[in-house]
Amino acid sequence: MSETHATAPLSVLLGNYPHTRPLKDGTVPVDGVDCRYLESSPLPPAFARMVRDLAYDICEMPMATYLQARDAGIPLTLLPAVLVGSTHHRSLTRLPEDPETGPGDLVGRRVGVRAYGQTTGLWVRGWLREEYGVKSSDVTWVTTEDVHVAQYVNPSYVERSKAERVVDLLRSNDVCAAVLGPKAIGGQGAGLVPLVADAETAGLAWTERHGTIPANHLLVVRDDVMRTRPDAVLAFYRALNKAIGDTAGERDDSPAGRAVAAGWSDSLTACLEIAGRYAQEQSLIEQPVDVVAIEKKTAFLDT
Repeated sequence: MSETHATAPLSVLLGNYPHTRPLKDGTVPVDGVDCRYLESSPLPPAFARMVRDLAYDICEMPMATYLQARDAGIPLTLLPAVLVGSTHHRSLTRLPEDPETGPGDLVGRRVGVRAYGQTTGLWVRGWLREEYGVKSSDVTWVTTEDVHVAQYVNPSYVERSKAERVVDLLRSNDVCAAVLGPKAIGGQGAGLVPLVADAETAGLAWTERHGTIPANHLLVVRDDVMRTRPDAVLAFYRALNKAIGDTAGERDDSPAGRAVAAGWSDSLTACLEIAGRYAQEQSLIEQPVDVVAIEKKTAFLDT
């Protein structure tokens, strides 16, 4: 490895959270590594740049995007860190003035979602099938964006709209319900009503049943960076682990607060196994997800 390559800055793309702030402001340094923290507002375009162009050395990445990228053979390695997570029974919404619609009423209906490969949609479709018997193919999914992984082709029951926002699909009566991610619920989705009557209780029941909290955003590193600069990747991971631990007091005991974590654990293993099963059921990926193989690639990080 050349000295220039060994000392080159690591390009890192992370969202802005309490647990990433100490890295970005230098409160928690990455020992021996110059990290160049890049920004993207909004975040999703950066995810597409990572899986299409390998634009960063280390990058935050949604669960579904990672699983699709892995299925497509894109050379990325998962680092064991959950940056964003929560339950998603409240993410399936409708307009408050519309007739009451239950999740089981969606068979044969149209539902809006930002992209079929959006991670919130992955989790929502998973519990829809488990708890209400509604399969992905029972619904027409109307999207406003393409998936991040260019190689992926949407199933026949996915339709692309010209609308700019998911909430616009609701307001134009193009769909009867919409899936909104955590940020969108407090933004464009303000005032919308969950289809699940007691969404918080239902979400907690899901976590108790499965022994994990749905992860939305994880972390990946390019395979060539992992291969040529393992010490730098380890130093970054240790710094992130410390930043997550140092900011624990800024997170509450909600599922979103408890989801943030670094390190392989029974919870993360279960999360990946369930997400992989959901993704295959929903035709987001073709091959089963080998979680043991994923863990082995980065087992040295937790030694």
